[in-house]
Amino acid sequence: MTQFNSASGDDSGASRGLWSSRFAFILAATGSAVGLGNIWKFPYITGENGGGAFVLVYLLCIAVIGVPIMMAEIYVGRSGRHNPIGSMRLVAERNLSSPAWRISAVIGMIAAFAILSFYSVIGGWAASYIGHAAMGDFTDGTAESIGKLFSGLLASPKQLLAWHTVFMVLVILVVSRGLKGGLERAVTILMPALFVLLLIAVGYATTTGHFGEAVSFLFTPNFKALSINGVLIALGHAFFTLSLGMAIMMAYGSYLGRDVAVGRTAVSIALMDTVVALLAGLAIFPIVFANGLEASAGPGLIFQTLPLAFGNMPMGGLFGALFFILLLFAAWTSGISLLEPVVEWAEENTNMERAGSAIVVGVLCWLLGIASILSLNVWADFAPLDMFARFEGKTIFDLLDFFTANILLPLSGLLTAIFVGWFVAKESLKADLDLSNGTFTLWLNFLRFVTPVAVVIVFVYNLLA
Repeated sequence: MTQFNSASGDDSGASRGLWSSRFAFILAATGSAVGLGNIWKFPYITGENGGGAFVLVYLLCIAVIGVPIMMAEIYVGRSGRHNPIGSMRLVAERNLSSPAWRISAVIGMIAAFAILSFYSVIGGWAASYIGHAAMGDFTDGTAESIGKLFSGLLASPKQLLAWHTVFMVLVILVVSRGLKGGLERAVTILMPALFVLLLIAVGYATTTGHFGEAVSFLFTPNFKALSINGVLIALGHAFFTLSLGMAIMMAYGSYLGRDVAVGRTAVSIALMDTVVALLAGLAIFPIVFANGLEASAGPGLIFQTLPLAFGNMPMGGLFGALFFILLLFAAWTSGISLLEPVVEWAEENTNMERAGSAIVVGVLCWLLGIASILSLNVWADFAPLDMFARFEGKTIFDLLDFFTANILLPLSGLLTAIFVGWFVAKESLKADLDLSNGTFTLWLNFLRFVTPVAVVIVFVYNLLA
């Protein structure tokens, strides 16, 4: 352990803006965490990996790996008061460590940029469904008709490009307006509204006659159906859904006041994120079972099952439109957080102001997203790494998803855990995090031993599989 050289930081960064309250930060961080990862991805990967056993492993990963790394990332951001790379460098220098540790932030920012490029495409799906719901395209729909609607969207590069553009413009617009004028104002309205709409969807799901089956599927462990690959997917999703390994919590933490308790805040964010994920499952799976669909239907699950419900319920057009609007907003707040770290860096390290940085970085991300769009149709048979058995048949969209979720995010999280756990003075950590002796010791031991071992296992498996 290196010797601690100076205070962990101060509020010198206050001139660049601070969250107005702890609640504002929790909503923003939850807005980053709660998005398509919960409502789109969590239900279908649960269905693919046996239900209840997967949920238990996922919750364990959140508790012993997700929360400790989240606290470490917030600590770095709040202590450094700069963009993620700058904060990592400053914290390393204060602890007489090599500034090369900033590579963890570099990897995280690359991951965030790459994820946003294809995340925007999926966000565009939600945007396109708002019109379908409002115009009554779901009314009296069948599994076959809704499936054709979705497949038709994926087969059209022009439609996907248009909605991808709309989504990226929305993200750039908010990020360009800064902290309080953009993000904070939006999340204080949008996140509670999303929660209410999810509860309404769950309420409808209880009327399908298959709600008990869905509860059993989600919460009854079936470890025979859980493979090693399923465990690794749970770990990867714990990183993905909590916005870990993307430098997001470092960026958001740089705006956090010193009166906020990091530990309680991180736990609150993880709890809210998990509750939304489970509510999404309870809303979706009763409809899946009621309509004889497969629980492992893949990423199109949210766009094929919920429309069936809205098309066959009173005022379904209205509720459907509202749901997909709020799904779009959930994706929007996550998209904003994915763009923020790179824009923050560009603003501090180039001659561009906030708006210019947001536009330049956003346009570059939009261009990369076009490759994902084409891989869904025109380039559907193009598998760049087909020569490797591990990546046979994987399109550009698939590869971006795989490398970010399974390699970049865990690598960034691993480096951050090692740095904060072993190379930052315990006195600094304890003073800044304001934890009791027992809680601090437990957190530090998880950060030092449990997290690195778990992530190394993921890397080894991915290299040898």
